[in-house]
Amino acid sequence: MMKKKSIPASKPLLILFLCQIISALDVPLDLSQPPTITHQSPKDYIVDPRENIVIQCEAKGKPPPSFSWTRNGTHFDIDKDAQVTMKPNSGTLVINIMNGGKAEAYEGVYQCTARNERGAAISNNIVIRPSRSPLWTKEKLEPHQVREGDSLVLHCRPPVGLPPPIIFWMDNAFQRLPQSERVSQGLNGDLYFSNVQPEDTREDYICYARFNHTQTIQQKQPISVKVFSTKPVTERQPVLLTPTGSTSTKVELRGNVLLLECIAAGLPTPVIRWIKEGGELPANRTFFENFKKTLKIIDVSEADSGNYKCIARNTLGSVHHVISVTVKAAPYWITAPRNLVLSPGEDGTLICRANGNPKPSISWLANGVPIAIAPEDPSRKVDGDTIIFSHVQERSSAVYQCNASNEYGYLLANAFVNVLAEPPRILTPANKLYQVIADSPALLDCAYFGSPKPEIEWFKGVKGSILRGNEYVFHDNGTLEIPVAQKDSTGTYTCVARNELGKIQNEVHLEIKDPTMIIKQPEYKVVQRYGQVSFECIIKHDSTLLPTVIWLKDNDELPDDERFLVGKDNLTIMNVTDKDDGTYTCIVNTTLDSVSASAVLTVVARPNPPFDLELTGQLERSIELSWIPGDENNSPITHFVIEYEDGLHEPGVWHYQTEVPGTQTTVQLKLSPYVNYSFRVVAVNKIGRSQPSEPSEQYLTKSASPDENPANVQGIGSEPDNLVITWESLKGFQSNGPGLQYKVSWRQKDVDDEWTSVIVANVSKYIVSGTPTFVPYEIKVQALNDLGYAPEPSEVIGHSGEDLPMVAPGNVQVHVINSTLAKVHWDPVPLKTVRGHLQGYKVYYWKVQSLSRRSRRHVEKKILTFRGNKTFGMLPGLEPYSSYKLNVRVVNGKGEGPASPDKVFKTPEGVPSSPSYLKITNPTLDSLTLEWGSPTHPNGVLTSYILKFQPINNTHELGPLVEIRIPANESSLILKNLNYSTRYKFYFNAQTSVGSGSQITEEAVTIMDEAGILHPAVVAGKVQPLYPRIRNVTTAAAETYANISWEYEGPDHANFYVEYGVAGSKEDWKKEIVNGSRSFFVLKGLTPGTAYKVRVGAEGLSGFRSSEDVFETGPAMASRQVDIATQGWFIGLMCAVALLILILLIVCFIRRNKGGKYPVKEKEDAHADPEIQPMKEDDGTFGEYRSLESDAEDHKPLKKGSRTPSDRTVKKEDSDDSLVDYGEGVNGQFNEDGSFIGQYSGKKEKEPAEGNESSEAPSPVNAMNSFV
Repeated sequence: MMKKKSIPASKPLLILFLCQIISALDVPLDLSQPPTITHQSPKDYIVDPRENIVIQCEAKGKPPPSFSWTRNGTHFDIDKDAQVTMKPNSGTLVINIMNGGKAEAYEGVYQCTARNERGAAISNNIVIRPSRSPLWTKEKLEPHQVREGDSLVLHCRPPVGLPPPIIFWMDNAFQRLPQSERVSQGLNGDLYFSNVQPEDTREDYICYARFNHTQTIQQKQPISVKVFSTKPVTERQPVLLTPTGSTSTKVELRGNVLLLECIAAGLPTPVIRWIKEGGELPANRTFFENFKKTLKIIDVSEADSGNYKCIARNTLGSVHHVISVTVKAAPYWITAPRNLVLSPGEDGTLICRANGNPKPSISWLANGVPIAIAPEDPSRKVDGDTIIFSHVQERSSAVYQCNASNEYGYLLANAFVNVLAEPPRILTPANKLYQVIADSPALLDCAYFGSPKPEIEWFKGVKGSILRGNEYVFHDNGTLEIPVAQKDSTGTYTCVARNELGKIQNEVHLEIKDPTMIIKQPEYKVVQRYGQVSFECIIKHDSTLLPTVIWLKDNDELPDDERFLVGKDNLTIMNVTDKDDGTYTCIVNTTLDSVSASAVLTVVARPNPPFDLELTGQLERSIELSWIPGDENNSPITHFVIEYEDGLHEPGVWHYQTEVPGTQTTVQLKLSPYVNYSFRVVAVNKIGRSQPSEPSEQYLTKSASPDENPANVQGIGSEPDNLVITWESLKGFQSNGPGLQYKVSWRQKDVDDEWTSVIVANVSKYIVSGTPTFVPYEIKVQALNDLGYAPEPSEVIGHSGEDLPMVAPGNVQVHVINSTLAKVHWDPVPLKTVRGHLQGYKVYYWKVQSLSRRSRRHVEKKILTFRGNKTFGMLPGLEPYSSYKLNVRVVNGKGEGPASPDKVFKTPEGVPSSPSYLKITNPTLDSLTLEWGSPTHPNGVLTSYILKFQPINNTHELGPLVEIRIPANESSLILKNLNYSTRYKFYFNAQTSVGSGSQITEEAVTIMDEAGILHPAVVAGKVQPLYPRIRNVTTAAAETYANISWEYEGPDHANFYVEYGVAGSKEDWKKEIVNGSRSFFVLKGLTPGTAYKVRVGAEGLSGFRSSEDVFETGPAMASRQVDIATQGWFIGLMCAVALLILILLIVCFIRRNKGGKYPVKEKEDAHADPEIQPMKEDDGTFGEYRSLESDAEDHKPLKKGSRTPSDRTVKKEDSDDSLVDYGEGVNGQFNEDGSFIGQYSGKKEKEPAEGNESSEAPSPVNAMNSFV
């Protein structure tokens, strides 16, 4: 069996759907059926007497019904009244009033009957009454003379109208009179004053009555009220003005609105409160109106019966009134009779059940006639509220009326019995498409008709089986319900209706859609006023549905304001204001579903300023200030700041007084005498401070003698023979009265002298002259004004003026602790000779000369200050092996005393600094040549140099360490008996008698011993590296620039960069890119006299850079330089070169004379001088760098002037940049043959060319070309 189910009350959507298809269960209009009333006028029909009266009565039936009317219970013959017509095919009456008829003539009770051959239906009794708006009766209104504080009632008493008028009070200017807890209008229209005030005096209290039906307003004569004052006004406890007495009753009908009212008189104005005795006021249906004087309960039921108490209370007492409420009920349906369609021989029932208070009586009519006198029908039987039909026949068709009535009203319902024999028919259109959101109920309609009532079956698909099971619900009206439709519910469904007379079917189609979702909902936002805010609303929906997005503010449309920008998936509000505060809702609608999400926008701002400042409780030294806070603008007020203005002493200047928590609105303020106070209040919240409130009224306090004396009294002499007494003057409000002065008193301490006093005006200084030098004084300063003196002031100690100390410290001794630190001692000077406050001692010391160099230098005195009565101190930062002088002086507030005799002391030797450079040249099979420079700071007498070295194998492991001691006067050394093709690491440092200084390190490689084959590490007499490295970074510094040079061992064509910075600084290194692959660079823009750190790196070799070197800009110091012109080998070389040139000249002369070519010219053509070759176009290198092929000829004698002497050192100020740019700073030298022997590398020799470069040193021309 199919599961059938009645309409569940818990499903509002289903109820709505089923209510919509009830009409489908009616008999189709093409079949015979009794009349059914479809439309009629209301039971109580009030009409406008100026317009035509239309009494509606519409009905349907087959055949179409005819209509007749009764009036006041008798037949109304409309044909005899020319003013009355009936609309064609309708029972609606039109009574023509506008053409001479009078509405009063047609008052009465009307009833319509619709009749055809199958029965008669009747309408309700329709009571026709014309509306009335009578004028006020003329009356003489006496003016009301009322004492202030008394109660007053102004009666309206409007004329009785139909329907009752709406009452309101206005003045002559048609402005509504303001109402409040004190003044309000009652339900009867009277105006009640709980107590009158002087402002209630006026002559135009006018009561108006508005009659809505006739759209007219009637006006009562103006009422005059005059309030006279009596002092004092007597306060009164509450008295009820309405209702009177302690109890009253009230009857209301079920479903109506219950209105209970209590208005009380009293001073202060009473406050009304409502309770229900023995119960609670119904939630969600209870409202308070008219300032809680009216209790309103909507949709009352019998459960709302009971006693309601109103309580009126003020500070003097209370009064109450109990209203006993009884809820009655006009009849209301429990089960109204419904049309019954039966086939011949079937049974059926009509049920009519109603309730009410009192319980209504039920009566039946047949075709408008009481059933007791209606024609008999053997198939029916009346049983109280039920009519039972058995074995009906076609003649049993009729219309039955059920009437339920009690003293408060009646109900009338028509229900027909229609006997038909009809095969099934389906009224739902064929192939109807239903679209449903997934996981929602799907309701497939199969509206049908047939007699007998057909049975309904549902199938899915063309050849599907009958639908059964718990996943489907089959309703009596033929509807198939799928409670939770899924995607697989999509398809075609077939409804089959059959009875004994036939069978019919219909197909409908179901599509399941994805639900619409808001995947990014708007979120709660807090924004400051004038800011910008955006709400997001990102949706996901079925691709076949077209969504529309609507934004609402507080469930209403967005304001028509260009500040609101609605985007595809967001709402943006620009320049937010306070009125934008609220709830914003994003609603997404499709044809099938709707979703929404809301978020609250809170607009915060600085609070509004407080207002209504009031001063109370005025006393001589205190006052109470109260205020009303302004709007906090959605950010709670944290505290209030109270400020004051002294209009007497500092008008226009506001000072901080105090602050109180944000929950406090009164404060007790302490006051000072003789101040004209005004106060203002500033509210503060998290957003900021409000604007100040308007100032309070002014309050002038009385004068008094000063409460306090000046602060910070001091006595300090400015000259040796005076005492300057100073103090901080009292502020204006501290004077406490007019005539502020000061009494200044002083006397010498520890001397039996009387006080000397003087009264001065309102100043802050007094000078006492003729005092001894630096003598203590007792001082006091007392304030006074025209009303007296301040309390006795406290005494302070001051001193007269200081003078310079008279003597120098004696017995100055120096104890040298080490080479950089000494300790100095001295004897303190007698305090009497200090002649002032002893501040301490100053030690002046300076270096006289260095004992190692014996050269004087600029004397720079240094000063160390030792505070207090200290008799020793440490002198740090001395230079070793130097001669110093020092002296000591005492210091007081006036200055320094005379210096002690100069004390000479010497510092001992220290360890030297590292040698200035170390170079390794001339590698052979078993020897290397080492050259070095002496330490920049020997710090004593050098005794020797220490050289340590050890071999390094291919895995970078170190071999045994060899140590050699070298005399101090040597500057070079040839190491012999070394291993061939071996890398050595050298450690070199200098020594004094104190010990060894810091060392400098280098590495070098001896060459191989295989004839004619060069080891990769040795090319053309150069020591080559086994791995990339940058070494021998040297600097030559001038005042504002420095020449940086280095030696590089590694891959060819490396791109170098120089990094530098101030030594000891934590700042980032500055980086300069070197142009080309040269091994020198000029740092410009340096600060004179500054120590710099520098290092060199190669681009592309991660982390590969040299060790740091430190140099100092300043005066250039000459480097150690060897004059090669005195060397024997050089003289011999120059002679050989001169001889060779002479021979070449002779050969050239002979060949020229013969006109032929000479071999030297051919050789020069084949091998041009690399120093004058142009830059190669293919690789961008300079002509001075040659390939490995050309290097094969390096064993041949070099061209004249192209070889650099072995000693390549230049002075510090030598530049490695263009000779044109730095001509003045370069001290390069030229040999006798004109070759340039200067280097651009500062202290160290320029590194030989590596890789496939020439071993020749660059000429000055090439040095300049390299900068082009």
